[in-house]
Amino acid sequence: MTDKPATTYIVSVFEKPNWRTIVTTKDKAEAAAAKQAMLQDGVKARVEQITPKPKKR
Repeated sequence: MTDKPATTYIVSVFEKPNWRTIVTTKDKAEAAAAKQAMLQDGVKARVEQITPKPKKR
């Protein structure tokens, strides 16, 4: 079993007092485009990259 775990990208915006997830996608370019669109609107945004660890047997 040599399959790599799929990376997930989470785009979040800051709404006081905490961050709120807006988009969850497997496409890095789509996440970057969503973040850029939010930044153009003057909203504080970030992209998190989550890669699950492979299961060991």
